[in-house]
Amino acid sequence: ILVPGSSATQNRFNSLVTTLNQRTSGHSLLKVTVKTDGTVKTQGRIAPRDVEPYIVIAFENNQDGYNNIKKQAKWLSLAFNELSAKYHFNHFNAIGHSNGGLILTLFLAKYAKQSAVTMNKLMTIGTPYNLEESNPNNRTQMLTDLIKARHQLPKSLTVYSLAGTQTYDDDGIVPLASVECGKYIFQHQVKHYTQIAVSGDEANHSDLPQNQEIEGY
Repeated sequence: ILVPGSSATQNRFNSLVTTLNQRTSGHSLLKVTVKTDGTVKTQGRIAPRDVEPYIVIAFENNQDGYNNIKKQAKWLSLAFNELSAKYHFNHFNAIGHSNGGLILTLFLAKYAKQSAVTMNKLMTIGTPYNLEESNPNNRTQMLTDLIKARHQLPKSLTVYSLAGTQTYDDDGIVPLASVECGKYIFQHQVKHYTQIAVSGDEANHSDLPQNQEIEGY
């Protein structure tokens, strides 16, 4: 399951999925957009017997801001419940770019336990756990809330937090220090937590999902 960030659509991961499918026999791509009333619109289909399809979940309201991120986590849970009931999966991995990583983290902390489905691995890419704040001592309300909710995270989860360091301080949009604040949420709460920083070509925020080094993970 792949969740894009703010202002991004269900097409955000087209390049990534194409690259990944070139390395394997190819998997289905189902694109989902959750409307503000909780209903879902789909494009594509999952082929029979494809046990590792790609499902992109985007949002009609894809705007930034903590209040919207909370709404998007709720909409994600609605779409997730519908998808898991239809396709009968009980394990999955997830990738979130930018605020998509925040949406997935909030989903894990607040809604995931209501289902019988387990997230095995979570990869967040350029995710601003402390929003635009570059000083980790100045914790935003969102980071404070996520730290308080960290005990709800699944203990068996493996997390990779990837950051771009175009300027060694940020990826052009998200401060590196904000990405690093993920450690306050995941460390000692999940099975494995690894933070990775990439630099060089395609290390700016919008290019990170297509970054060849990140694709290797």
